Amino acid sequence: MGKIIAIANQKGGVGKTTTATNLSAALAVMDYKVLLVDADPQANATSGLGIDPEGLEKSAYECLLGQAEVRDCIVKTTTPNLFMLPTRIDLVGAELELVGLENREFFLSKALSPVKDDYDFIFIDCSPSLGLITVNALTAADSVLIPIQSEYFALEGLGKLLNTVRIVQTRLNKSLTIEGLLITMYDARLKLARQVVEDVRKHFNQLVFETLIYRNTRLAEAPSYGLPVIMHDASCQGAVNYLNLAAELLRRNQISK
Repeated sequence: MGKIIAIANQKGGVGKTTTATNLSAALAVMDYKVLLVDADPQANATSGLGIDPEGLEKSAYECLLGQAEVRDCIVKTTTPNLFMLPTRIDLVGAELELVGLENREFFLSKALSPVKDDYDFIFIDCSPSLGLITVNALTAADSVLIPIQSEYFALEGLGKLLNTVRIVQTRLNKSLTIEGLLITMYDARLKLARQVVEDVRKHFNQLVFETLIYRNTRLAEAPSYGLPVIMHDASCQGAVNYLNLAAELLRRNQISK
């Protein structure tokens, strides 16, 4: 049975989509079968893996609302072992359509249940909000991975996210755990960045991944080629960082081939 990991933080620009696409790809090249679910109406994960959102006949929108079977919506990516449930801008309307429905928090869980056993890992790239689709993602997930940028406001809003996680744990998904906090956009030359890492590790101890994701030009430019960084430049620091993160994730979960 595959592990479902939501990648969430209501702050924008913290590296959620970068982490979702590149951690998924890193595990895929390590020979794990991975599904990436794009649950962000901006569709950056979809386009970042070379899929045109405008050209989709079926997407996460139809799947979430029960208008299409999940297997009919999943597409292959150019990365071996990496599959995607893509999305397009109309996913933003799904939030409004779900509001008046019974058990509205469980639609994504229901949609993914037929394919959970088909993959080793399922990652959900959440939107930068704590709206109903993100709550759906947390309800469907086994754990949540939280990217935090190594900048001044790193911990701002984190309490609100953790409170949402606690509410979901209490009311909707008792088995939800925190996979870990991931420091992104790290620049070792900056005293502030080093201080943020120290503060986050002091507050959250073992929850913080040892792996740091450094600022990296190749990492930033890979989506413009429709590729994860490991397929764009496997030797760059960004690719190495995400391979290290994948290995650490496997160790934490005591998973080995």
